[in-house]
Amino acid sequence: MKEIKDQYIYNMSPSNTPALTVGAGETVVFHGRDCFNNQITSEDTGIDSLDWSTINPATGPLYVDGAEPGDILKVTIQSIELGDYGTMAAIPKDGVLGKDIQTSKIRRLPVKNRIATFAGKYEIPCTPMIGVIGVAPAEGEIPTGEPGTHGGNMDNTKIGEGTSLYFPVAVKGALLAMGDVHANMGDGEIMVTGIEIPARITVQVDVIKGESIPTPYLETAEKVYVIASDADLEKAIYAATSEMCSYVQSRTGLDLNDAGMLMSAVGDLEICQVVDPKRTVRFCMEKKYLKKII
Repeated sequence: MKEIKDQYIYNMSPSNTPALTVGAGETVVFHGRDCFNNQITSEDTGIDSLDWSTINPATGPLYVDGAEPGDILKVTIQSIELGDYGTMAAIPKDGVLGKDIQTSKIRRLPVKNRIATFAGKYEIPCTPMIGVIGVAPAEGEIPTGEPGTHGGNMDNTKIGEGTSLYFPVAVKGALLAMGDVHANMGDGEIMVTGIEIPARITVQVDVIKGESIPTPYLETAEKVYVIASDADLEKAIYAATSEMCSYVQSRTGLDLNDAGMLMSAVGDLEICQVVDPKRTVRFCMEKKYLKKII
């Protein structure tokens, strides 16, 4: 099995040199550091001592042979193997409660058998998920800490084992990269960190021709999600809802009014994160209401 390790990027960009090239249908293991680039080794590590220019390293990028602009890159997450320790932090001025935090604090959480222990007494069952995963934009560069139509730092709790992500391909080869794994994270990620942890991510990549999407989609066994990000939360909400409405119309034959009413009856609008440079939301529909999935 092919692997990528010790090769990281800090911006999603068409100019990044591929770390590895594979064909459609192949499986790849991404070895990832935590969002702090493994700089925190104890609870005594000072937040101010970190090199913030290396935050959110993404392993890659992976060049997928045959992926062309206008295609869809499908990424199926087969497994996420966690490291032995996770890290969390409370940081002044960061997160929803940032203005209330006077002094920074770090927690190191031992993780064993997918149980993380917080503050020495709270046992948290782990549901591993990937915070940063995406492809290169058509031009320019986007920091790995920022989400967008390319994917990126979506911090979406649904991006876990057994799910498939769909990305709009903007450059030849797609240039897939990922990192920022969380052993567990609550929707919103209100303190900026989930349980940040190094991990090995095993994925299968495929290229879908003849279909296109404007923003990432996510599929589970029973549901499909549209993911959207914007600096304005209201705009992110509209983008995800509008795209899902178009998707429902195309998969059901309903007009806009009926598709919207169906979504209002059985769909769910959910928040992924509200702490990154752009906010991220997802709109969810059960697949049983749709005649066809991507």
